[in-house]
Amino acid sequence: MGLRACVGAAGRLRPVAGFFLGGFIVLGLSRLGLSLWRRAEIGEVDGWSQVLLQGARVDIASLCLLFVPPALLLVLLPAGTLAATPVRRFLALWLAAAATLLVVLELVTPGFMQEYGLRPNRTFVEYLAYPQEVFSTLFKGRPLQSALLLAIAAATAWACWRLAWRWLASTAASSAGGLARTLLAIVVLLAGALGVRSTLGHRPMSPAMVAFSSNPTVNVLPLNSFYSLAHAMRDWLRHDESAMELYGELPRGQVVAAVRAGTGLPASAFAHDDIPTLARRPPVWRGKPRNLVIVLEESLGAQFIGSLGGRPLSPHYDRLSRQGWAFRRLYATGTRSVRGIEAVVAGFAPTPAQAVVKRSRSQQGFFTLAALLRRHGYDTTFHYGGESHFDNMRGFFLGNGFTRVIEQRDHRAPAFEGSWGVSDEDLFARADEEFRRLHAQDRPFFGFVFTSSNHDPFEFPDGRIDLYEQPRQTRNNAAKYADHALGGFFDRAMAAPYWRDTIFLVVADHDSRVFGRDLVPVDNFHIPGLILGPGIAPRQDDRLASQIDLGPTLLSLIGIGDATPMTGRDLADPAMSLPGRAIMQYDRNFAYMQGDDVVILQPGKPAGQYRHERDAKRLLPAALSPDLAREAHAQALWGSMAYDNGWYRLPPE
Repeated sequence: MGLRACVGAAGRLRPVAGFFLGGFIVLGLSRLGLSLWRRAEIGEVDGWSQVLLQGARVDIASLCLLFVPPALLLVLLPAGTLAATPVRRFLALWLAAAATLLVVLELVTPGFMQEYGLRPNRTFVEYLAYPQEVFSTLFKGRPLQSALLLAIAAATAWACWRLAWRWLASTAASSAGGLARTLLAIVVLLAGALGVRSTLGHRPMSPAMVAFSSNPTVNVLPLNSFYSLAHAMRDWLRHDESAMELYGELPRGQVVAAVRAGTGLPASAFAHDDIPTLARRPPVWRGKPRNLVIVLEESLGAQFIGSLGGRPLSPHYDRLSRQGWAFRRLYATGTRSVRGIEAVVAGFAPTPAQAVVKRSRSQQGFFTLAALLRRHGYDTTFHYGGESHFDNMRGFFLGNGFTRVIEQRDHRAPAFEGSWGVSDEDLFARADEEFRRLHAQDRPFFGFVFTSSNHDPFEFPDGRIDLYEQPRQTRNNAAKYADHALGGFFDRAMAAPYWRDTIFLVVADHDSRVFGRDLVPVDNFHIPGLILGPGIAPRQDDRLASQIDLGPTLLSLIGIGDATPMTGRDLADPAMSLPGRAIMQYDRNFAYMQGDDVVILQPGKPAGQYRHERDAKRLLPAALSPDLAREAHAQALWGSMAYDNGWYRLPPE
C-alpha cells in the first residue's frame, strides 16, 4: 500500500470535510451572535472562554454525528458504486439536508430563546406536532420573519445541494485500493466516535457536563441547537426523563413518607396499601355539594396583574380579587399549558418527563377532579375555544372523567375566530349558557374552561378594550383583553341562578416568556389565583402555595370528602399549619421553595440552595440545609414514581 493509495482514499473525504468545516463556521458564528446578544449575562459569570471553547467541543461532536456516516460510505464504497447516480443523489441529499437543518435550527433559536430562555428542546418538537396552530401563529404573528426564514432555508438547501453534487462528481472519479479504504474507514470511525463522545471518561459529553453557571440561558450557549434538540429527543425516547435517573434515587419508603408528611395530614389518613397517598380530607363545606367551575387562563402570569405588582392590565381581575379569596404567592408547576392542566385538574406534581396529559399510561384510570365528581353524578365538561386534540387534551379528558368536550367546532356563529380558536368572550358565553341549562335541570356540574386569546399571535376582537400599547397584536394588549372577557363572564355569572350554588377558581396555567438568570426563574412562575362564590369571604392570602394545592382546596369548598391520591394541601383547612411551599419544573431543573428558601436539583449534580430575594427578583446562593434538600429530592421523585407504579388513581367503586 503506497502513498498514492492513501492519498486517493483520503481524497474521497473532501466533500464531507468541506461541509464539516462550513458547519463548524456557521455554528460558531451563530453562537457568537447569541453570545453578543446575551453578553451582559455572560460577563456576570466571566464565561466567555467557557462558552466559546466548550461550544467548539459541542460543535465537533454534533458535526461528527451528522457527517461521519456519509464519510464512511464515501470511503468504503467501490468507485463504480460511488459513481452511480442514485448513490450520489443519496449522499448529496444527506449533506444538503444536514447542513440545512443546522442553519434552520440556528435561525429559529433567537425567537425560541426569547420565549423560553433556552435553545430548542423537547417543547420545540411537541409544538411541531400541531402544524396548523403553529404555522398559523408564526405567519400571523411574525409574517416577515417567517417568510425570511423560509427563503433562507430554501436558498441554503438549493446551494448545498448544488455544492454537494459538484463535489461528489469529482470524488466519484477517484479510486483507491480496498486495504487503504478499509484502514481509512477504521480511522474515520474511531475519530468520529471519539468526536461524538468528546471525552475518554465513562460517560459521554452531555449538556450537564458543559454547564458552568447558575444562569440557564448562559448554560445553553455552549450547545448548538441541533445538539440541544437531539439530546432532548434521545432522553425522551429512551427514558422519558425519569426523575430518578436525573436526580438520583431514594428508597421508596422514604419518598412516600416525605410526600405524605408534606400534605399536612395525619398518618391515620392514609390507609390504602396499593395507593400510598390515597387519603381523606374532611371538607370545610358540610352542606349539599356545590358546583365547580375552573377558569384556566392562558399565559396570564403575575406580571400582567396589577394587584400582584404587575402591569395595569387587569382591572376586572383586581376588582374580583377584592370580592373573593385571592392568592398573592401562588406558583405554577411548569411552563406549558399541559403542566398547568395536570396540576390544577389532577393535582399531579411535575416531572421532567412529558406532562401526564400526553403520556401513554395516564390516558385511562388516572385521577382527575372530573373522575371523582363524575362518581357523584356531576356533569363534567371541558370548554375550549380551539381544537381540543391539541396537546392530547381531548383524549386525556375523555379517558379520565370528563363526559363532554365543547370545542371550536361546537360554537355556533362565534363573533370572532383567530389562530387558536374562538375568542374568550365566545368561549365564556357558551360556558355560561351551559351552566344555566344544567342548573335549570338541577344537575350538579363541573365545568373546566380553558381560555386561549392570550396566546401568540395575540388575536382578539376590535373595539373591546382601550389598547395598552401599539402595535395592536401584543402580549400586553392580549392580556388586557383576556381580563376584559373574564370580567364580562363574572358579571353574567353573578347575576345567574347558578351563582349561589357554585364555587369558581380563576388561575393561570403558567406565565408567558418564562426565562431568567437563575437555574429556575422563580418569579416567572408567579401566577394569579382567585376563588369566588357564595360564602367565600374576601381575603388576601399571603401564604406560599402551589398549583397542586388547588384541587384539595376546591373539593373541601364544594363539600366532597372522598379519598384522593392528591399530594397538595387543603388551604381551606383552618388547622393547616405547615409552612407554605411551591414546586416548579423548568426544563430539566427542579425547584422546591419553602418560605424564601429554594433548593434546586439539576441532572447529575448535587443539590444547591438559594435565597429568593423577592425585591431583586433573584436567587442568591445560600448554605444547603440537608433536611430541606432531602425533602426537595423526595418531592422531585414523587411524580415519576407515582406514574411508573400506577399509584395516581382512585380505587374501584
